[in-house]
Parts: sequence; structure tokens; C-alpha cells
Amino acid sequence: MTRTHQARYRRSAMAATAALAVTAGVVAAAPDSASAQAAPKLSLIAATNSLTLDSWKEDPGVYLDLGTYLTAEGGPFELKVTRKSYKDPIVVKQLIQDGDKTTSKTLPAGLVKDFSGLPDFAQISVTDTNRKVVVKKSEKYCPNNAAGRIDPDGPAKSKYPESCPPNAFTLGSVWGVEKGWASNTYAGFDSEPVKLAAGKYTAKVTVNKKYRDLFGISSKPQIIKLTVRERSWEDENGGGVGMRAKGADHSGHDMSAMKGMEGHGSMRPKAPAAPTSGAVPSYNVGHGPLIPAPPALPWALKKSSLRSAVAPVGDGPGRTDGSRQAPGAEPNAKRPTGKASVPDVPKPDLRSLPAYGIEISDGGQDVKGKDYLAFSANVWNAGPAQLVVDGFRKPGKELMDAYQYFYDADGKQVGYTPTGTMEWDPRPGHEHWHFTDFASYRLLKADQKETVRSGKEAFCLANTDAVDYTVKNANWHPGNTDLSTACGQENSISVREVLDVGSGDTYTQDLPGQSFDITNLANGTYYIQVLANPENRLKETNLNNNSALRKVVLGGKPGARTVKVPAHDLVNSN
Repeated sequence: MTRTHQARYRRSAMAATAALAVTAGVVAAAPDSASAQAAPKLSLIAATNSLTLDSWKEDPGVYLDLGTYLTAEGGPFELKVTRKSYKDPIVVKQLIQDGDKTTSKTLPAGLVKDFSGLPDFAQISVTDTNRKVVVKKSEKYCPNNAAGRIDPDGPAKSKYPESCPPNAFTLGSVWGVEKGWASNTYAGFDSEPVKLAAGKYTAKVTVNKKYRDLFGISSKPQIIKLTVRERSWEDENGGGVGMRAKGADHSGHDMSAMKGMEGHGSMRPKAPAAPTSGAVPSYNVGHGPLIPAPPALPWALKKSSLRSAVAPVGDGPGRTDGSRQAPGAEPNAKRPTGKASVPDVPKPDLRSLPAYGIEISDGGQDVKGKDYLAFSANVWNAGPAQLVVDGFRKPGKELMDAYQYFYDADGKQVGYTPTGTMEWDPRPGHEHWHFTDFASYRLLKADQKETVRSGKEAFCLANTDAVDYTVKNANWHPGNTDLSTACGQENSISVREVLDVGSGDTYTQDLPGQSFDITNLANGTYYIQVLANPENRLKETNLNNNSALRKVVLGGKPGARTVKVPAHDLVNSN
């Protein structure tokens, strides 16, 4: 999505009663055990036995947020969802706590195909006054929406993440419902509206039998009497601006209201969910005309003695990016006054996900006669420590000097080192401070030699995606999850940008710089390379896992180019 505040939103905000952000690590599970343990008691409940839903005349369809919840009593309901690599299937384990002991139970193979939730969990049927079934559907269920407490003795805050990752290249996730809490079974932004005329109906909600058997959920269905009423935007607020405008968000999932990310944002939301939803939305990559990278900012075009010895192909206007060395620090800039040092403490481990959201763009009306290969990219932090980069600005100067900071096990700052610069980017879709040495995008030939480099220059770091929340020290509730919390204002004197453990930062394919000019490239096989920390200026635990490749096959003819994106091992998503 253009990287505006609204579009960077990816992760769900929690419902009004949701828990405040806390840092939580993954509870280590013992090997599978056959010994009897106190499993949580799970129940499907309905908050009300009668409900009124709206169908808007200008945007027909009813969202079936029926107020049904899965509750956990006796213990938390927790699932650990992982895969070793993209060549391996996803494995789900239920973690069962009994006092201070935690054991795990591996669930049947193939239970889930991705990380977005349990498929076909809720079974919904709606009948009219003649007892005719007019709607029959199933919906996936993401436990991570912390709809609220059902027990005053339950934990005051939910430790679990705020959503289930929809990114196809997610590596690990944790799903859960706290003991004494309820989680909405409604699929949120993943739920499609249904056609229901104004009138009276009866809805029945049950849990799929395979999940009832797996988790010991009561088989009792929940019955809700429905009234569907038709409304019009014109009847609301003298015109109803924003009442349910297409593409608007009515679940409280807006940047001003949210504390969480997802991401989880980098993805453009689907149609809105019902306003009462406490469930988690998911997102799809936006389509339509994609704008290629505008020319590089003026300072980036200046030659520098620090430039890498291996100059990129076509380095010049519109071809510089985060892989080139940033200009040296400005004299007398505002910066730390102590002695720089790189202490022997845990450091981040930056890794790249394979490119995705890949498609052909003509650049829109402002660019004629050009073909572009657009893509989304994510660089994430496998830990065990945060990446913390601070920028310091000398008043009146265009650049900030950037420093990487280091912390001991108690969270005490113990050192820092210079690591390039930050620049103010005034272009539409940005308008924030960018760190200049975070990542690079390159299009490689079939022999994996570079042919084109993206015009992407620099990055505002934010925790948009939960890539793997099972790694050591993963923070299930990262703080800076959008541009308003991460990237500063034009008048900022300093900026802190953080990439937390377990989270990644996605830039989507409709952003400036997220494309390659392929106008003059021959048809054939290429590889999109996403490269983290391209100049090795950032200090990491491992510098050998920073590159990810995604195969693409270009075809067609100028003005009508095509791209085929083969599956990446078991991940069959473009």
C-alpha cells in the first residue's frame, strides 16, 4: 500500500476491552507427553440471543458478526504454529499448562495451510421465517483477538499477539486465548458479506466437529434471532460521510485508535467488517496502477568516496538505493558525546523474506511507454535483540547522523556505533525520515548476476508483520507499528526507529521504489533479490542469511508484459 499511515496498518487493533501492549516471550514446551494434563475447558458462547444487523443500500451485504465467542476456563488455550523452512509443512502444537509444567500435543498434519487461523472453524447457517436455509457457510478462526474477560479473576492483560499473520512467508506464530478470556469467532476482514433482505432470521453457530474433538469443545450450538434492516448513507449525518464508505474501516482498526500494527501496514484491507467486531482482519495486496520509483533525492546522487567498490548497474538518477554507502556524517552534528563502542551483547539478526505481491505495472498515467515489475518486500529481525537506530540532526541540516544502539540482558544501554544517515523524504506516500542503509532490491539474470537495481533508496523501520513469534525474545506486542510512531516529522530533531525481535518491515508493491524498470529487458527467467544490510554497516549476529531470492519469468511484449511467479518450495503465492 502507499506507505501512508492508513496503508501501513497491517496488524489488528484489539477490541475496546483488549489488553494493553506487553512484552512476552514464547513459553518453551517440553517434548510431547502422554501423561494426563489439565487441558483448558473451551466453550462456544453467544453474547446475546437477539441481534440487529445492517445492510447498506449503497453497498449491499450483511456481515455476520453474530457475537459468538470461544471462552477458555481452567487454563489458557495456546497453539504454537511453525515450519522449519518453506520446504516443510506447517506444524501445529497445542501447549498445555498444568501449574509450572508445560507439555505439548502435536495436532494432525495438514490441519492448517497457512498462519491466518484455523480454517472452517465456525459453521454458520441462517434460516428465514419459513425455516428455509438461506445462508450456509464456514469461517476461519484466529484466537488472537482478545475480545475481553469473562472472569474477573482472569489476567488483566492478554499476553497473546493481536492477530494471526496473513503473510504467505510467515515462519512461526503463537495463537491463544487467556484463561478467563473470550475470543470472537468472527473472521473479521476475512469474512465476506452475505445477501440478506430486510427481515427476520434465525442464525445457528456451531464449531466444526474436528475441532470439537481435538480441543474438547462443547457441541452445543448457539442460536441467535436476527433482524436485518436496510439503511442508506444519505440518511446518516446529513449525508453519512464515513458511515460505511467503501473501503472504510468500521471495527476501530484505524491508525488513530490502534496500539498494535500487522502489518501486520503493508497490505490494503478488504471490504469493511461489521462495526461491532472484535475479530482480526486480514489483508490482501493492493492492485491497480503502480507508480514506479521517482528520481532519487538530490543528496543521494552525489558521488562519495565511501561508495561501494562494486557500483550498481546504471547507478545514477533513479537508480540509487539503500545499497550504496550513505554520505559521511556532517561535522558537528548533534550526536552522542560518549565514545562509540560495540559491546559483546546480543545483537539483531536481519533476514529477508522472498519477494511477493509481484505483478506488472505500466507506471500509471504519469509514465508512458514503460513497463515495471512491482513487488513487495520484507526484512525481519530473528533476534535475539532489537535493532535500534537513532538519528541525530544538526539544526538546519537535511540529514541526521544514524547510530545503532546496544543493550544488555537487563535492557540497559551499553554502547552504540555510527551506522550511516537518515534523510527526510518529502515525496507523497512517504513524508517521514528514512534510514539509508537497511536493504537493497536487485533484479538478477538467470545466472543470478545483477541486471537492474530498484530505485528504492531508504527505509522507515516499523514492525508491520509478525514473521516468527516463536524465536527467542520475540516481542508479541511491539510498540512502533506504523509511521506515526516510528518515523518522525519534518521538524524532528531526532528519531528512533526500531525493528523488534520476531517482526518484519514490509514495503508493498504500490510504493515508490518497489519496482524494476523492465522496459528493455528480454523475456526469460530472472530473480528478485531482497538484501538486508547490504553494506554490512549494521552489527548483527549473522551476516550470512541476509539475502532472499524469488524466481520470476518475464514474457509478453512492450506495453503488454507478463510475469509468471513459480511456487517458492511449498509456498504457492505470487
